[in-house]
Amino acid sequence: MRIAVLGFFLASLLASPVIAQEKPAKDPLPLLPPSPKQKATPAVVPPPQVKAADVEAAQAKCIELLLSMQEGGLAGKPEATPAEWPYEGVYRVGGQIPVGYRIGGTSIVALALVDAPGYDQDPKRQEAIARAIRFVCAGIEHPLMSEADYDGTYDVRGWGYIYGLRFLANLKERNLVPVDLAEVTDKSAAWYLNALQKTEMPQTGGWNYARPSGRDTVGSPSPFMTPAALQALFEAKRAGMTIDDAVVTRGLDFLDKARSAVGSFTYSGELKDKSKGDPIPGAVGRMLASESALSLGGRSSPDRVRGALDAFFVHWDWLDKRRAQEGTHVPPYSVAPYYFMFAHHYAAVAIELLPKPERAEYRRRLYNQLFSVRLEDGSWDDRVFRRTANYGTAIALNVITMPKHGPEATWAPANAPAENPTTK
Repeated sequence: MRIAVLGFFLASLLASPVIAQEKPAKDPLPLLPPSPKQKATPAVVPPPQVKAADVEAAQAKCIELLLSMQEGGLAGKPEATPAEWPYEGVYRVGGQIPVGYRIGGTSIVALALVDAPGYDQDPKRQEAIARAIRFVCAGIEHPLMSEADYDGTYDVRGWGYIYGLRFLANLKERNLVPVDLAEVTDKSAAWYLNALQKTEMPQTGGWNYARPSGRDTVGSPSPFMTPAALQALFEAKRAGMTIDDAVVTRGLDFLDKARSAVGSFTYSGELKDKSKGDPIPGAVGRMLASESALSLGGRSSPDRVRGALDAFFVHWDWLDKRRAQEGTHVPPYSVAPYYFMFAHHYAAVAIELLPKPERAEYRRRLYNQLFSVRLEDGSWDDRVFRRTANYGTAIALNVITMPKHGPEATWAPANAPAENPTTK
């Protein structure tokens, strides 16, 4: 598996009910108009049991749909030249979709297309990915992606750092960067890595897109964002990039401190009293994300990963109740719509961390749940914004092709071999 999530993000790209009122900076990337809000179309009636043929057909349909969803333009290119797959939520900067969401969403979709079988023999995908590389690399010049100007508050540029790094590092590691883009890709990957490490939360370690004003102000890290950031660093190390071991160690330490005695993870910050964790039905997404990152970092076990997966299946209905609905953190468990595909992504990651004999049955259960909410046109979307079907469909594609990806990048400090027994 090569892509991480969101809630984008995924809440690896998370949206917020707060609308930013900043004045937009000069944008080197052509702006996109928001898409109109609309309810997702009704889900198709799923087959009683998803078969291998259903999965294979869905894979081909997802690729077709995602290629048709690429939009926007490139600097100096005609507007008709599609280059991005922006993630769209309710959060705006100067009335526009934040550039961090645009870069992050593009990277997530691009990785899903690269990871799906047949990429090396698919010129249409290769051309779309080349345009996406140019778009993500151009993002480092955007004023609202500046690491130097970042000063905390609610700011989603970090999602662009995470997934921009992961996308470019993944291509570098697999020698899939077009020759004419090698130099700019190396430069941009290094830029995203530097920005991600420098925007780690002070003293606590970890990352959060919502933090106090003042870059050096101590805040509460997020167990949504921190796992995605750590996986981007793991991927960068596997690609041969130099990572600050201390940054990773602090992030893993935070996740350890955020876990309750029953295996749930607090919404943000360290959990002081391990007996008073958040209710599991509202925590299954961050449980899967955090436990997977800890496992890949050598800090978890198959039992803990399995426990997070079992909780996901037991409490899946609470996620589904909020799928494609208005609002964000709704009682009784504060489940927001954007946790839905995020949780499915990390469920797929977690399955591949279990002992091999257990994986097939968990995959079967995950596919049945995923296909039960597939939309009539063959896509997936957990938001009220139809544009976000690019993200949902990419996550679905990644879930159903993940067993073919090979193991996730793991972590070991001081340049030790990056290997974890749970991936075998």
